[in-house]
Amino acid sequence: MDGRPGAARRGGARSLTMADVTAEIEALALGAMRAWVAGDVKAMKKITGRDFMLLVGSSPPQLLDRPSFLAAMERGFACTRFAFREVIVRPYGKSAWFVAGAELELALGPKLWSGGFLVTDLWRKGTIGGWKLAERSLARLDQDDSIAAAVSRLQLWK
Repeated sequence: MDGRPGAARRGGARSLTMADVTAEIEALALGAMRAWVAGDVKAMKKITGRDFMLLVGSSPPQLLDRPSFLAAMERGFACTRFAFREVIVRPYGKSAWFVAGAELELALGPKLWSGGFLVTDLWRKGTIGGWKLAERSLARLDQDDSIAAAVSRLQLWK
């Protein structure tokens, strides 16, 4: 130890707090949704990592890689409206999970798909380019309120 503060030892870089990461990831997730609503393929390409995957909670589940998702945005896979409700961000080193209950209106060509969804993102921080969306999952939420209440009763911290 040389007695200098931690930031001085790291060349002046400030370490991010959990609150900093949470705010940054929430803003990025909002930006990704706004880009989708706007049909802005260029912005979505900038936000997503090269190995991005979208998992759609259909039956059976379907995957879209980054090129497929970006092309689908241009061919009618649209988010026409969204509203995040409960949001949780969990940083894990150079990764972070974003999980939110959301109201979504999606269009798959002429097919409309709307209602309550669980949006789950994996964000990874690279040495160049900052945070990138590596994976997004979309799944319909169960409308049975008794499930949430039953799981809540299992939480030991309450």
